[in-house]
This record gives sequence, C-alpha cells and structure tokens, in this order.
Amino acid sequence: MPTTGVFNGTNLVLQVEGNEIGHTTSCSLSLSNDLPEATTKDSNGYAEHIAGVISGELSFDGLVAYDDTTNAIQLNDFINARTQITCVFGTTTTGDAIYTAEGFLNNVETSAEMESPVSYSGSITLTGAITKSTN
Repeated sequence: MPTTGVFNGTNLVLQVEGNEIGHTTSCSLSLSNDLPEATTKDSNGYAEHIAGVISGELSFDGLVAYDDTTNAIQLNDFINARTQITCVFGTTTTGDAIYTAEGFLNNVETSAEMESPVSYSGSITLTGAITKSTN
C-alpha cells in the first residue's frame, strides 16, 4: 500500500547499482527545466519562454562505514573509473513513486574531524531519461 500523509525522511533512500548507499543521513533529487527565451516583437512587451532541456541531480550525505555494500570507497572507485551508474530514488514501500536514471558521480567528499564520525557527501549528475514508476 502506498505511503499516505506526511512521512519520515528516513524512508526515502538512494540506491546505486541496485544497493542502497550505506549510512546516509540525507538524500535529495533536484530536477530542472531549462527555459530558453522565446520573446518576439509579437510578445507585447512580455517575456515568453519554451520548455527546453530537462536535467537532474541527486545529492547525498552520510557516515562512512567501510563494511557497507555501497560505501564511500566504492563511490570513489566509480569516479576514478568514470563509470556510468544506475540510480533509484524513492521509498521501498510498495505502490510509492520511484525515480530511476543513469548518471555519473561528479564528486564525493570524505571528511574526518577530530572526535567526530567520518562523513561523506556527493552528487550524481543524471544523464538521459529520468523515469518515474512505482515499487
């Protein structure tokens, strides 16, 4: 049964190559539509635009655990190998919407402050079609 009402952000996950990115503390999907200007003399002084190229980006933050199936080291390996990856963003609840796309990691940062957990963050630039389906 699909999720109803306001729900806990913990239920929203990011998967890469079929595995959830381990120990994430946040993840987000950003979609944008380039809107080229189409103003002419016939526009009566008002700006007009047309729908252009759609693009997307996934971003994430988490805590490093080297024993996670998908961890900061593996994400760095994807960058070094210039690997195109399959990403899924959504919940694991049957009936909920999920977004699936191919993409490339454009950055992964690992931070280690004294007396704090080691953390990581990164982003994935999507390439090609972004499809919406349900679990």
